[in-house]
Amino acid sequence: MSTAATASSAETIEQFNRYVIPNYRRYPVCLVRGEGSFVWDAEGNRYLDLFPGWGCNILGYSPAPVVRAIQEQAAKLIHVPNTWYTQEQGQFAEMLSTRGFGKAFFCNSGAEAIEGAIKLARLHNPEGKHKIITFENGFHGRTLGAVTATAQPKYHAGLGPLVPGFKYAPYNDLEAVKSLVDDQTAAILIEPVQGEGGVNIPGEGFLQGLRKLADERNCLLIFDEVQTCMGRLGTWYGYQKFDVQPDIITMAKGLAAGVACGAFMCTDAVAPSLRPGMHASTFGGNPLAMAAGIATIQMIEDEGLLENVDTMSARFKGHFEKLKAELPIIGELRVCGMMIGLDLTIPATPAVQKCMERGMLINATHDTVVRLLPALNITAEQVDMACETVADVLREMAEQA
Repeated sequence: MSTAATASSAETIEQFNRYVIPNYRRYPVCLVRGEGSFVWDAEGNRYLDLFPGWGCNILGYSPAPVVRAIQEQAAKLIHVPNTWYTQEQGQFAEMLSTRGFGKAFFCNSGAEAIEGAIKLARLHNPEGKHKIITFENGFHGRTLGAVTATAQPKYHAGLGPLVPGFKYAPYNDLEAVKSLVDDQTAAILIEPVQGEGGVNIPGEGFLQGLRKLADERNCLLIFDEVQTCMGRLGTWYGYQKFDVQPDIITMAKGLAAGVACGAFMCTDAVAPSLRPGMHASTFGGNPLAMAAGIATIQMIEDEGLLENVDTMSARFKGHFEKLKAELPIIGELRVCGMMIGLDLTIPATPAVQKCMERGMLINATHDTVVRLLPALNITAEQVDMACETVADVLREMAEQA
């Protein structure tokens, strides 16, 4: 097979079967190009992607300003180790800080950001004050520390012994958290909106209660913003949506609009605890990812995409509220910015295949939740098209239930 020609999906699948470890459940489709919220497979079929890049392609596919920034940066510097300064890393850190707070450490993924935040929390506290409280149905990544922080037994199977020092509390249960905090608690780690767990939104006062508790018990509050950063909720960071500032936030996914990039940020008071030699990332903060991140922020601002999130979120909610009133199989609708979950009374997985057959890509999570993470620049026409397709699929599923 020539590398110059586009292979068919079948040819690519055969190649994967021979040379790639089969740890992913993949659909029998090879995607070859994308533009905005649309993506095409090797056979020329077009799909409206409501879950682009698992939330990483926050500006859709191949956003022109980001593509230009990557091309220009690649011609100058692709990688420089962190033994040197680079203008791009400093500039991106400043842009993130002035839209939020604190100082940045750059890595390559959400799991790495979580690992760094856990280490920072332990380094910041006296020896022996090491416990981390996390939440049931949360998700924090696949490395051993991050998967231990993920309070879902299905992700722990076969991996023991796990990292000691983690305690799990029910989401939205402040009294349960209070009962777990002790003199050895270093931090409370939470997603402000749980993504993989089914788009679970915090109850009124819950995050504020965690902030107060952390202050009273002298431990850190860490927000896992891997999904909620970069405008996903209509604010630059998820914490701003709920007016609760944590001590540390972790970021990835949409941070550089699809280029591998992760980071955590912390307050000026916490930052000195990450001492030289205690943590590092070989590729973290490389000029290519930093240029993409800078362009991502600029595009969000230039095109007014935070405002678009609010407008399109309300449009999704309006469509789905009508559908919920029509279909008893929709048990609950959860919408927060461009995080949308339809919790069904039946398994949600069949909806993925049925939508794909109709030219649309979605996700099912937590057994019963249809989950959408649309691009911030999705249009009203695309929202209407998406909601019509979901409605057709769920009506069919309701008839078959």
